Amino acid sequence: MMENTVTGMVTKVQRMSIHDGPGIRTTLFLKGCNFRCRWCHNPETWRREAQIERIAERCIACGACVPVCRSGALRPEEGGIVLDRERCDSCGLCVSVCPARAMHLVGREVSAEGLMRELRRDMPYFEESGGGVTLSGGEPLLQPAFVREVLSRCRAEGIPTAVETNLSVPSELIEELLPLVGLWMCDLKLADDSLHRRWTGMSNARTVANLRLLGRRGVPLIVRTPVVPGVNDTPEAIGAICALLKDLEGLRCYELLGFHTLGTDKYACLGMENPMPGTEPLPLERLGGVRGGGAALARRSLPALRRSPAAGAGAGGRRGAPRRGSRSS
Repeated sequence: MMENTVTGMVTKVQRMSIHDGPGIRTTLFLKGCNFRCRWCHNPETWRREAQIERIAERCIACGACVPVCRSGALRPEEGGIVLDRERCDSCGLCVSVCPARAMHLVGREVSAEGLMRELRRDMPYFEESGGGVTLSGGEPLLQPAFVREVLSRCRAEGIPTAVETNLSVPSELIEELLPLVGLWMCDLKLADDSLHRRWTGMSNARTVANLRLLGRRGVPLIVRTPVVPGVNDTPEAIGAICALLKDLEGLRCYELLGFHTLGTDKYACLGMENPMPGTEPLPLERLGGVRGGGAALARRSLPALRRSPAAGAGAGGRRGAPRRGSRSS
């Protein structure tokens, strides 16, 4: 009998997803990420802890939240309610009393067994469509015990699995999870390590090494790159990535995901500064030119190299219309 005490922190359980792997899927967005991609449209997944999201334009300044705040983080001022995030402990009491729904608690702790009860409800959809469960983020592999438990339970119950990841974790973890993952969906932002550090705050060394590990194992693999203006929107940048990928066994396709602005408002709601204010999506014609030029520079057509209109991607997100909650960082 499997233990049911393993817990994880999730931001969302998205049912009926068609963009996070084959068929109809239920996607689990886990909280916490080791990258700080400047174009990220899911900044609420960066921190492991729960956070308060405050939508200022919804606030009616009724003051109902102030007396219930146990940390004294909320106070009335002229023009509305002020949230002191240094004092806020994200208890969520303000959320429960806000009549205007201006406050939201982002992140909840769930047990593996409780999560499985949710997932079992969707099994008829999985069976009919060839879908399954996708673990996304944030970076899901930063919660290894929870991920291992959920994947093991899904496998035991015949639910197909996929993981969306930046692969910047120890290779031992990847090896351990290989028998539990049916499809790996991996992000590679830039081939040049110094540029990768500049734009994501992390080296791509582990990502590249683990991609090669997956290639040697020949497991089903999809690689995606968010194409961001001023970052990697040139044939040379995409060609360099193609050169890294072209010999990977098991590579099903390489996808280019166009940058979008759906996450812009989230930064303000979380009390964060947007690292790339004013950046606009890449025109579709330009995205197509980057794709074609990159493939030519790699001197080999990668499997089903294709583009999406916008980066609605998640270890979360993939192709078609972008949507709130999906991963493309």
